[in-house]
Amino acid sequence: MSTEKLAKAGTAPSGGASGHAGMPKALRTLLDTSGLIAIFILLFIGLSVLVPDFLTGRNIVGLLLSVTLIGTIATTMMMVLALGEVDLSVASIVAFAGVVAAVITSTSGSVVIGVLGGVAAGGAVGAFNGFVVARFGINSLIATLAAMEFVRGLAYITSGGDAVMITVPGFFELGSASFLGLTLPVWTMIICFVIFGVLLNMTAFGRNVLATGGNAEAASLAGVNVRRLKITVFALQGVVAGIAGVLLTSRMGLGDPNTSLGLELAVISACVLGGVSLSGGVASITGVLVGVLIMGCVQNAMGLLNVPTFYQYLVRGAILLLAVMFDRWKQTRRAKA
Repeated sequence: MSTEKLAKAGTAPSGGASGHAGMPKALRTLLDTSGLIAIFILLFIGLSVLVPDFLTGRNIVGLLLSVTLIGTIATTMMMVLALGEVDLSVASIVAFAGVVAAVITSTSGSVVIGVLGGVAAGGAVGAFNGFVVARFGINSLIATLAAMEFVRGLAYITSGGDAVMITVPGFFELGSASFLGLTLPVWTMIICFVIFGVLLNMTAFGRNVLATGGNAEAASLAGVNVRRLKITVFALQGVVAGIAGVLLTSRMGLGDPNTSLGLELAVISACVLGGVSLSGGVASITGVLVGVLIMGCVQNAMGLLNVPTFYQYLVRGAILLLAVMFDRWKQTRRAKA
């Protein structure tokens, strides 16, 4: 789809704020994320000074590992939100994919087949979510809320209601294998940020996602197959959640249907904190990365300070509320501009 078609349809082809019209896209992105980056830098410096052992090599590596689950899934949740949709089923997909991978690996004795089975299970759920949303026009909040329940149920049924122990030693190497001091889950997160950053900013697919989120009707008039686009984005969300679920299962050493409860809220919080608009049409891969790191730093600091778990819930809830309020403020600012 050409930029000219989008312009004629009345839809901006990029996710930049309308108040910066005429500026290069890279400059607009920098202006939109510079404030968040400054906040992260100040937070990191403050935690380094005030929290014992925060700025140690071991803790920084642990911090990166701790955000891999949220960070990996946030790269595709960014695309879903940019479409103007939402996916509440990602936590259940993580659990389901992990259980499927554990069952298949233990049954077949093959790590490859088990991994492919888990990722395929995640992709199938994601594609189904996209089909329901795109084909029947059902609100994605309701559709994926229903999927969250029945996919979690599938995880329990597949596992027989209990955690599935993995009997193939090679499966554990997925979560522990390292390169240049970083484990495979960390590299997976980095690769996902690179892939979906390029996809969002440098391809027609990414421009179509932003255009559809900004104005789906105008994007359709400009030649975008909105239905196919939504199915594809939700399928990608499922595949990435499936990959994250398999890696998490490898790290834990078992397929647990109870895992990752509440993960979807943490992922959405990181995206919104990173400047992704809940109303669609605006997204920044740099912002999402900074949002993930801010949440990871706060969680890590609370752990180092031995903050009780129930107070951590309060802090996470406050971060989500502030992120939504910040998103609302940015929408108001763009509307005035």
